[in-house]
Amino acid sequence: MTGEELEQYIIKYRKTVWSAALCYIKNPADADDIVQDVFFKLFTYDGKFDSEEHIKAWLLRCAINRSKNLLRSHWYKFSAPLETAMDKTYSDDNKHSGNEMPAMFMKLSPKNRVVFYLHYYEGYSIAETAKILNLSESAVGVRLMRGRKQLEKALNNEGSENNGLQNDC
Repeated sequence: MTGEELEQYIIKYRKTVWSAALCYIKNPADADDIVQDVFFKLFTYDGKFDSEEHIKAWLLRCAINRSKNLLRSHWYKFSAPLETAMDKTYSDDNKHSGNEMPAMFMKLSPKNRVVFYLHYYEGYSIAETAKILNLSESAVGVRLMRGRKQLEKALNNEGSENNGLQNDC
């Protein structure tokens, strides 16, 4: 398929593919990503199409399948928009304000911080985190354990400092 042919199909079917994806995932940004994936798949597809209707059906089927895969993915299930992530992570139920926790997180050693980020913020399993960082699963587990201990120590130190201030008043 040439670039010109692809461009014609994009112009003709972009809205249709986007609408199909949006029906499933209900997020315009994710629908945009799916449209891009589907048309890239069309560009790299080696098969033959019988007609325009066949191309349209193929594009819609790809969009629907990609949408279903996204909804089933671990990342999608355990991720949240950036605006709501801060609210969930640093709620008023915490004794720390939203500005203090990132500083605490940044106190972790870089090795532990990246493992913590991938595991807790991105939702990767220990095995997936190990594969991404080219580490053994036991090394990832140890880094998570050390990171939790570092955070617990930092939070306890801060808590004792705050209690001392409150008693002085």
